[in-house]
Amino acid sequence: MIRLLVPVFILFSFFVRVEKPTLYLIGDSTVKAGQGNGGNGMWGWGSVIDLIFDTGKINVENHAIGGRSSRTFLTDGRWEPLLEKMNDADYLIIQFGHNDDWALNDTIRARGTIDGIGEEFEEIDNLITHKHEVVHSYGWYLRKYVNEAKAKGVEVFICSPIPFNRYGEDGLIPRKPDFYPVWARQVAEQTGAHFINLHEMTAKVYDKLGYEIVKKAYFTNKDDVHTNRQGAQLNAEHVVKGVEETDSSLKNFLKP
Repeated sequence: MIRLLVPVFILFSFFVRVEKPTLYLIGDSTVKAGQGNGGNGMWGWGSVIDLIFDTGKINVENHAIGGRSSRTFLTDGRWEPLLEKMNDADYLIIQFGHNDDWALNDTIRARGTIDGIGEEFEEIDNLITHKHEVVHSYGWYLRKYVNEAKAKGVEVFICSPIPFNRYGEDGLIPRKPDFYPVWARQVAEQTGAHFINLHEMTAKVYDKLGYEIVKKAYFTNKDDVHTNRQGAQLNAEHVVKGVEETDSSLKNFLKP
């Protein structure tokens, strides 16, 4: 009987495969523009970052979607199915903020969040969904993503949102003392998530080059918001640099 069990065990072990961990990305069109295939020349950094990771060892899933804020990614029902899939071998990178700076309630998008990272809220009857909704702060939504993912053992990173090709009177990318890049950092500190200062790393490059060169090299003709493939690659490299500066095991999955 024992002699029969040994070959069966060996055969079973041969067919069992260890599941690879997954790196999940959530965010807006600056992470995934359109279908993520360069339509209209627009690329988000999440659509090219898999080229920097060893996808033989880790899966990269880009679940970002254009037009979403930290609020509407949740209220659209996109977060819960992802959370259900996650386990303690996985990683999550979050980048929201661009679409949070919008009206809380209107007939166009109704996607805004309350400024800051506080616990204040506002009740609305959503003019688009026609549902009663409690709207929270930008920080509240980020905390929800981080805390719920961490509760499943997922290692979480928050990116400050990438800068647009827009400059202040001093010829530099504006750094506001009380805005989304700052709030993203504060939530990372609150929750113990890793912080990647993507906004600052990319802004430093733009500062040196100026509007015209940056426009030609990194952005589409469509606007000063959406990057071309080269711009997406620049931001992806900065995200990876941010990962490398942490003590996260995610850097073990980068290509040499």
